[in-house]
Amino acid sequence: MDSCMWSIIAFFMILIARTNAAVIDLQWVIATDDTRRPTSFDQSVITINDMFPGPLINATTNDIVKVNVFNNLVEPLLFTWNGIQQRLNSWQDGVSGTNCAIQPGTNRTYAFVAKDQIGTFSYFPSINYQKLAGGFGPIRVNNRIVINVPFPKPEAEFDLLIGDWYFKDYKVIRSSLGASRDVPDMMLINGQPPHGYNTSRFYEVFKVNKGKTYRFRVSNIGSTLSFNFRIQNHKMVIVETEGSYTNQITLDSLDVHVGQSYSVLVTADLDDSSDYYIVASPKLLNTSDDSLLVGKAVLSYSISGAPVSGPIPDGPDPWDIEFSVNQARSIRWNLTAGAARPNPQGTFNVSNVTLSATYILHGSKANIGPWFRHVVNNVSYATPATPLKLADYYVNGSGVYRLGDFPTHSVKDIAKFGVSVVGAIHKGWHELVFQNDLSVMDSWHLDGYGFYIVGFGKGEWTSGSRSTYNLYDPVVRSTVQVYPGWWTAVYVFLDNPGMWNLRSQHLKHWYLGQELYVRVHDDDPNPAKEYPPPENLLLCGMFGEIAPGGAPEPQPGG
Repeated sequence: MDSCMWSIIAFFMILIARTNAAVIDLQWVIATDDTRRPTSFDQSVITINDMFPGPLINATTNDIVKVNVFNNLVEPLLFTWNGIQQRLNSWQDGVSGTNCAIQPGTNRTYAFVAKDQIGTFSYFPSINYQKLAGGFGPIRVNNRIVINVPFPKPEAEFDLLIGDWYFKDYKVIRSSLGASRDVPDMMLINGQPPHGYNTSRFYEVFKVNKGKTYRFRVSNIGSTLSFNFRIQNHKMVIVETEGSYTNQITLDSLDVHVGQSYSVLVTADLDDSSDYYIVASPKLLNTSDDSLLVGKAVLSYSISGAPVSGPIPDGPDPWDIEFSVNQARSIRWNLTAGAARPNPQGTFNVSNVTLSATYILHGSKANIGPWFRHVVNNVSYATPATPLKLADYYVNGSGVYRLGDFPTHSVKDIAKFGVSVVGAIHKGWHELVFQNDLSVMDSWHLDGYGFYIVGFGKGEWTSGSRSTYNLYDPVVRSTVQVYPGWWTAVYVFLDNPGMWNLRSQHLKHWYLGQELYVRVHDDDPNPAKEYPPPENLLLCGMFGEIAPGGAPEPQPGG
């Protein structure tokens, strides 16, 4: 075993000793299971250990999570840990630019640390459009016992994985993606169809006791639609989003966009003789109460004797973007609460930072030759045979990508394919402006980091738009929505070395090229360096299937 591997093991041992961290060992068997159906007819879904959705990863800050994934699908597979920052360890990111895929009939163990994180997250397959068929599940990262949580301990916690669903097989949809807008068929809540869909089918029920308060961890694990979440006649208090405690505001309903997660507190303080609807209705889409695209579950009091009945609770106009934007602006960082550490979140202030770079990223669509594609600044990402991270480490990117090829501001060029990599400044503050040139909602995510959400605006962003930014208490999260015809601006401090995926969370946009990679690297040997490749590193592309011990030596600057 080489010195690099021993140093990693030593780091983990020190971490466990100092923080009472646990090692969580998980064994996952991934399969396509024709006997588990979310609808009333035969449909293949992707299961994990025969579960749909997949099992909960329940960790505490600084725990070491090991997931041994056995791929029993008929095609390659990768998992990404949506929102887990994986400090100094993009080798475990599980996207095409950092990992070789797990081939059918083989396995690979992911190992990552929830380093200095708390919050609500999710995981899902990242390649081959497989997320459309399942393989997704919840992640909780709990506070260490010695860190105060800014609200009383709830009676219980519930994970709600909510997302749109298609009746067609994901491989059929994958093979026929085109310019037309594809509308999903159903909204599922924890893999269950809406209440009332079919009397022979189950629906999701959450049992509560009168007078008690519960934490609902709500994640949009869909592929296309944002939704508005609400519970009939009950108020909800938003307390956390993707690793940040928020100012506690009381809401009747909450918009949740693709890839996002929230925690809300709900007190069961109403008449406990009847049940109540839990509703997730799509945004930017006209639906009726009985539409299959309106997810419906049930909040059931322990002594309730009456089932839910009548109309579902009204939500905001699904086309009212101003409502959604105003709500998003009201979700702010709790500056006085600690999170993974005892120091207040507000210790990290962005009001006086010096920006190292600004990237203006237009998400749009284009035809490139005979192919319909999604593009960023008129470049559609073309996945190379060799993952970028491998090429970066072993041959300094040679033959796979070139820094400087991706236009970080201009969209004047004719649309083209490219291997889009941005060279970022290590430990520099970067301003990212996401411009949505599409007629549908979009959302963006950066692996390895959290965004400071500083502004939303209609039309074209200009430097004068900065006067509208909230630099006092912007919430920090890993996925941010971008409204059609609007821009969203974020700040991010790039202190986590690695090759990190920046993508649309809208599955079709992502699959058809709306992504790029951010290379965070510093040749100076003094800054903290990323971990070396893991011992179980998979090789592919220009490196073939070489055993890790036979891999080439890294080149200078890699």
